[in-house]
Amino acid sequence: MPGPYVVPVHGDAELPKEVDVVIIGGGIIGSSTALELAEQGMRVALCEKGGIGHEQSSRNWGWVRISRRDPREVPLMAESLRIWADLNRRTGRETGFKRAGIVFTCANDQQYEEHERWTRNLEGYQIESRMLSAAEFKEKYPGSNLDIKGALYTAGDCRAEPQRAAPAIAEAARERGAHILTECAVRGLQLSGGRVSGVVTERGEIACKAVVLAGGAWSSLFMGNSGLDLPQLRVLNSVLRTKPLEGGPEEAIWASGFALRKRLDGGYTIADGMQNIVDIVPASFRYARQFMPAYKYEWRSLRFRLGGRYFDDARIPRRWSLDEPSPFEYNRVLDPIPSKKMIDGAMSRLSKAFPVFKKAEIAQRWGGMIDVTPDAVPVIDKIDAIPGFHLATGFSGHGFGIGPAAGKLMADIVTGKPPIVDPTAFRFKRFSDGSKIELVSGF
Repeated sequence: MPGPYVVPVHGDAELPKEVDVVIIGGGIIGSSTALELAEQGMRVALCEKGGIGHEQSSRNWGWVRISRRDPREVPLMAESLRIWADLNRRTGRETGFKRAGIVFTCANDQQYEEHERWTRNLEGYQIESRMLSAAEFKEKYPGSNLDIKGALYTAGDCRAEPQRAAPAIAEAARERGAHILTECAVRGLQLSGGRVSGVVTERGEIACKAVVLAGGAWSSLFMGNSGLDLPQLRVLNSVLRTKPLEGGPEEAIWASGFALRKRLDGGYTIADGMQNIVDIVPASFRYARQFMPAYKYEWRSLRFRLGGRYFDDARIPRRWSLDEPSPFEYNRVLDPIPSKKMIDGAMSRLSKAFPVFKKAEIAQRWGGMIDVTPDAVPVIDKIDAIPGFHLATGFSGHGFGIGPAAGKLMADIVTGKPPIVDPTAFRFKRFSDGSKIELVSGF
């Protein structure tokens, strides 16, 4: 059963001749941008090469968290929590959003002290977050066998359903006038006098004054065909879901070796809390220098693999003309094979830590490709080299929760309105202007 089941969104049959903004990518970032712009009365076309939310936007853990984020993302995430709280009403659909809390366990005194320091990043945000002692954790989860020093508990953190959220937002954008075009890959930009004047899709041309690329793991490839360099790689995360289970934790929990989140249907989404697979591909060498700090910082959690994907990626053309099929038309949905060993190992460790999960029945496993930047912080910016071109990508596994606010910030930048937060940390030029690229834990 490849990939999770996503609420279907049927694309429009007709291609508009002209709009104000074309958005490339129908994940939660692109859909949120479309909704924000459509609500302002702008003519919008959302173009997706496959189906709405069919890649990482539906394959993630479903955590809507501000806890343990890079401090550069905290202001935007605080805005996102506010937007999420109103999304069911605003879209008229169920997104699965619930303020249930998230717990990060601490295996030793050092981790406890680090997480305690992290809580200072929330000062002034009026978000409930505190440390639990080992005794308080045991009292909260009496059935747990975890031997820990304590935990960071953020009651203001939330959860939502990845298979529902992007479709709900996209449908709401359509109700406000946006064109939703599925199986409609954008091959490239049309320029007039050096600035954006439209796009060429596999179904024809659309004239526009602005384009937003929210292409997730495909963004670097698209940028390269336009003569722009975006350092971006992919990381494989494996996930499983269980059938409904009684007696499990209400809060999402992260621990060394597993992570869990209760689903709307009463089952659980489960993943390894630490490990991800990094396939060695041609881009790994192209961007080795930019990613070296990330490799050094995250080496314990990365499992490098050399295999068939190297040759698969090598066969994908990096340049193409707009009158021929693009690579996106041959790759409708990234649906990688999950690591059964990795995810079943997580399930085994979870069952030991919380014996109630010994009764859980596995319903499905899937893999998802996370797009990452060298500093694990997204790009949300206008591209000065091509006036009218904008980029919202590189969310590095943090995109689902922050997505609605990222869409609002992107809409502000497109329209020239005062941004909801300072976008400086998300500027595209940080990869080329000599800025120090670093991962910031907030500890």
